[in-house]
Amino acid sequence: MTSAREAWQSRLHLAAVVVGAWLVCTSPWVSLLRRIPAHAGFFDWAHVVLGFGALLVGLLYAGACSRGGRWRLYFPWLAGNVRPAARDVANLLRGRLPSAEGGGLFATIEGLLLLALLVVGLTGTAWFVVQGSAEALACRDAHIVAARVLIGLAVAHVLAVATHLVELA
Repeated sequence: MTSAREAWQSRLHLAAVVVGAWLVCTSPWVSLLRRIPAHAGFFDWAHVVLGFGALLVGLLYAGACSRGGRWRLYFPWLAGNVRPAARDVANLLRGRLPSAEGGGLFATIEGLLLLALLVVGLTGTAWFVVQGSAEALACRDAHIVAARVLIGLAVAHVLAVATHLVELA
């Protein structure tokens, strides 16, 4: 991978982290139910605008991570290759840390996290498109579930990175 591509991916990763953290951490102050309220506040509008930004970042990052066949690293199960992740889970159950290389458990977690980011963005966009309709609450509910999955995968990702750092030390 070229250093320019690595720099681009690093910026996209940082943008996803910062925007995602903002959206999650400020979500308790967001009051978007069936539509954007007439007197929507800063957090409501920031959530909508940054949510669209997060979807764009997610799409760009997914594209950057998938170029040149690299999608097989993050989504090995799409190519029918579940063996490395299964091996890592088995090793984890035996008390051994999984390797960060080879498209195993850590890479699968990264890929699922990226998919979750896209699903959160798409369900939020669906809510925006159908706001005011009966479907808006269903889209909101799906958005909240997807966001909770994203949070769980983000925690798993941080733990995986931490164990990788321990492995390097």
